[in-house]
Amino acid sequence: MRYGICILAAVAVREAPSAKSQMVNQLLFGELITINDTKGDWLLIETVDDRYAGWVCRNEIKKLSDSEFTGLNDSERFYLHTLSAQVRAKDAIIPVFRGSQFHGWEEGTFTVAGESFYYKKAVHKIPAEVGSREVLSVAANYLSVPYLWGGRSPMGIDGAGLVQMAYKMNGIMLPRDAAQQINKGEQVMFVEAAEPADLAFFENKEGVINHVGIILGNNKILHPWGKVRIDTIDHQGIFNKEAGRYTHHLRVVKRMLHH
Repeated sequence: MRYGICILAAVAVREAPSAKSQMVNQLLFGELITINDTKGDWLLIETVDDRYAGWVCRNEIKKLSDSEFTGLNDSERFYLHTLSAQVRAKDAIIPVFRGSQFHGWEEGTFTVAGESFYYKKAVHKIPAEVGSREVLSVAANYLSVPYLWGGRSPMGIDGAGLVQMAYKMNGIMLPRDAAQQINKGEQVMFVEAAEPADLAFFENKEGVINHVGIILGNNKILHPWGKVRIDTIDHQGIFNKEAGRYTHHLRVVKRMLHH
C-alpha cells in the first residue's frame, strides 16, 4: 500500500484524471490518503477516514512511507477551528482552513515525514464527550459559506460536507455523501420529534437523496442553498421564506448522537 498526506489548504479531488473533470471532494491540510493507482500526473486516491475515492494531481500530495503513515495515523489529532490560519514550514508559509488536521501537535509544533511545521495559536482536541452543542458549535461556524459541489472548506461547502465536518471535528466519522450518510444512525419517526444535531435528508422527484441539513431545533435547519443558511423545516421539507415555497422535499430524519 502507498500512502500520502495533503499539506496544502484544500486540494480538489476529481471524478476523472483531468483538471477539467468535476470536483467531487476536497482534501484539507493534514488529511491522510492511500494511493491506489496512477495515470500520468494523476493519482487515484482514497481518503483514510471515509474511504472516498477520486483523482488528485500528483504534485499536490506528499507521499509517505509505511512507517511515516502509521506514525501520523496513530498520533493524536488536533483540529483548526478558526476560519483560516498560516502554518509555517522551514521555507514556506502555508495557508490553511478550518477543519485542517495537525497530527501530534505539541506546544506549537508538529512533524510530517521528517519536516517540522509550526502553528503557535490554539488548536482543538476532539472533546471527551460529544453532544448536540458541540456539533452545532462547529456547524454554526460555516454560516454564510457559499455552496460548492464537493466542497469541505469555509471557501465553499456542500450539504454532506457540512454535516461531515461538524461531526468529524467532534470525533464522529460519517461518510462523504448524503446517500451514504442516510444509512447511518437511528430513524426519527416524526420531524416534530427531531432534536438539535439530528440530520434531515431530502429527495428529488425521482426519490434520489439530493440534500442533507442539520436540525437546530424550533423547526429550524442549517443547510447550504446558495450559501449555508437557516431555514424553516416541517414534515414536508424546507420552506424558504424569500422564495415563498418549499425548496427541498423531506425523506427522513436520522439521529447520529446517542443520548
